[in-house]
Amino acid sequence: MSGAAPKALSAASRRWLLGLGLVFMGGLALVLFFLLTLATDHRAFEAAGYVNLLWLNLTVAAVLGLVLLWLAVRLLVRWRRKRFGSRLLVKLAAIFALVGFVPGLLIYVVSYQFVSRSIDAWFDVRVESALTAGLNLGRTTLDTLAADLSGKTRAAAGQLGGVSDLTAALMLENLREQLRASDTILWSSAGQPIATAGESRFELAPQRPTATLLRQVRNQRVVTLIEGLEELEGIDDPQSLLNLPTRDLPRVRVIAVAGPSGFGLNDDIRFLQVTAPLPAALVADALSVQVANREYQERALARDSLRNMYIGTLTLALFLAVFGAVLLAVLLGNQLVRPLLVLAEGMRDVSRGDLTPKAALTSKDELAGLTRTFAHMTQELFEARQAVQQSMVQVDAARASLQTILDNLTAGVVVLDAHHRVLSSNPGATRILRVPLAAHLGDALEQIAPLKPFGAWVRDQFERFLSESAVHDGGHWQQSIELYGNGLADATQSQGLTLIARGALLPNGDHLLVFDDVSDIISAQRAQAWGEVARRLAHEIKNPLTPIQLAAERLEMKLSPQLEGPALGVLHKSVTTIVDQVDAMKRLVNEFRDYARLPAAQLQPQDLNALIQDIVGLYEASETPVKLELTPGLPAVWADPQQLRQVVHNLVQNAQDATPAGAGPVLLRTRLSDSGQRVRLLVLDEGPGFSEAILKRAFEPYVTTKTKGTGLGLAVVKKIMDEHGGRVEVGQRQDRPDGGAQVTLSFKVVNMQHS
Repeated sequence: MSGAAPKALSAASRRWLLGLGLVFMGGLALVLFFLLTLATDHRAFEAAGYVNLLWLNLTVAAVLGLVLLWLAVRLLVRWRRKRFGSRLLVKLAAIFALVGFVPGLLIYVVSYQFVSRSIDAWFDVRVESALTAGLNLGRTTLDTLAADLSGKTRAAAGQLGGVSDLTAALMLENLREQLRASDTILWSSAGQPIATAGESRFELAPQRPTATLLRQVRNQRVVTLIEGLEELEGIDDPQSLLNLPTRDLPRVRVIAVAGPSGFGLNDDIRFLQVTAPLPAALVADALSVQVANREYQERALARDSLRNMYIGTLTLALFLAVFGAVLLAVLLGNQLVRPLLVLAEGMRDVSRGDLTPKAALTSKDELAGLTRTFAHMTQELFEARQAVQQSMVQVDAARASLQTILDNLTAGVVVLDAHHRVLSSNPGATRILRVPLAAHLGDALEQIAPLKPFGAWVRDQFERFLSESAVHDGGHWQQSIELYGNGLADATQSQGLTLIARGALLPNGDHLLVFDDVSDIISAQRAQAWGEVARRLAHEIKNPLTPIQLAAERLEMKLSPQLEGPALGVLHKSVTTIVDQVDAMKRLVNEFRDYARLPAAQLQPQDLNALIQDIVGLYEASETPVKLELTPGLPAVWADPQQLRQVVHNLVQNAQDATPAGAGPVLLRTRLSDSGQRVRLLVLDEGPGFSEAILKRAFEPYVTTKTKGTGLGLAVVKKIMDEHGGRVEVGQRQDRPDGGAQVTLSFKVVNMQHS
């Protein structure tokens, strides 16, 4: 998981940055679109400003389009690779695109028609005529007001023609009230104020008319001026004039000649100036009509541009809406599909057996919770599998330990099924029975030819065990059996087996058979019993043998002088028989004594080949020759040289005694065992070999095939080899068709620990 975490984190970071970038671009596009919509309705934002803003919006739309194209290409690649979730993403993108495009297209068509017709409706001839009439009406009204004030001012000026300056000052105030003027001033011919009334009273130097204006007044007798309208033409909201003070409103100024009507050069000419403010409502309405007319004319000139502006803005809005919908579909689709992708990837890993901790999403929605639940489940499965693996390791270790124990058991262990077919066995069973049971797995014991009697006996024991209704002691049976001949794998290489067998039922119904070879134990027990018998015989028989021999010899010595002829012959023959039999009895007793009192072996390293060559030198003149086949370079063995000589002498003499006259030589062969831990000595002859009866009890005392002999030879050999920690085996010779006897001795090499 340590390697997958940075990768998942990087992917999450990339998705987060991509989403952030898309949100930023989308927000920027919306802001620019908003500014664009404002620009279409802003008179000051025309031409280059609108075009630049339009291009900026188009650039943002192009970037969004490229992002959308990139996402579409990725989606197409995932579709072709048959990645999980690609079909769902395509469906979501299509649904969102349709949801955004179809209504947007419908609104676009309706809006396009509405905008086109509305713009055409804006520039109707009647609207233009109405605006022109309104503008003319405003001008006419202002002219009427100015003319009215001009007439009244001229009439009032006539009243001031011959009035003194002081009287004129008094009349000006009354005149201002009558004319509803804001200011009245009486100017001299030189342009100096004579008298004032109204606002000009508070001014130290009222603004006087220009000389040109005064000359015009002299010529025309009255001049009317409308002032302040030009300053208000650039105002955006004419209705705000309603809130202006009176002095800031446009006004009508009338200057008339107030003096005699003569044309003399010395006439005292004065000028009456009347200033009256225009009505605020009238001015506001006039300016509104003027502004509307000006805007109408301006937009009429840019009618096609205005239509293109609105249509372009509307089209861009549609594109941005569609791009936003598709991007939103992809982003939301990824958000919906990502938990499914995490689950799918985790399931594929689990199906492949990979139960390592899986990635989980941290968001709080149900799909992310499902990924966390799946990750928790896989974590529990991973821990459970680890526990199972640990248990399996322990089981394997226990099984290996058990197998090691079984492999090193001296007892044989065989597992049989209900039909007594071999399921498994240990090397001990193969060693004891001398049958490679591993090669007979699945075969019944009775079907293995060398073990047919043994298999029948085992089947009989199990059937008897299962048929008994009484509860068995310990849940098993135990019996002993002696195998020989057809009951052994190789009767020619063994003197027979005595087995202690035990059988039990396993929990699964299989049969467990355990047996051990107790032949050596029984042989040792018999040898011990024979040793005790020999000791007792040597003690009980040897003592009366000498008096018997002496009595017979004395009897012969006393009776010989008294007997003659046949009687004397009978006496001599009888005494000779008694003495010979006593000598034979003495020899037998001595052999039993030697067997019972065999001294402990003094083991030391010996060169077996050299010792054999030394012994064989004594048989060079014998009728039956002795031949050597010695393997050179054998390691030294542990042996007592005196007892080893006795063993070799016994075996060579027995072999010579068993070999018929004219037959081949007795063969002594040495070789190293396959393991390299033992040296074997084989004594081979060409006699008749051992009979089955002899093989069964070959190492028991007083078992022999000779007409003369005690049968203690092999028993002594067996006892000496036991003292040496070696083994002795007797059997039939296998390297020649006519048979013969074979005795094999096995000695420990010196590099083995002596016990």
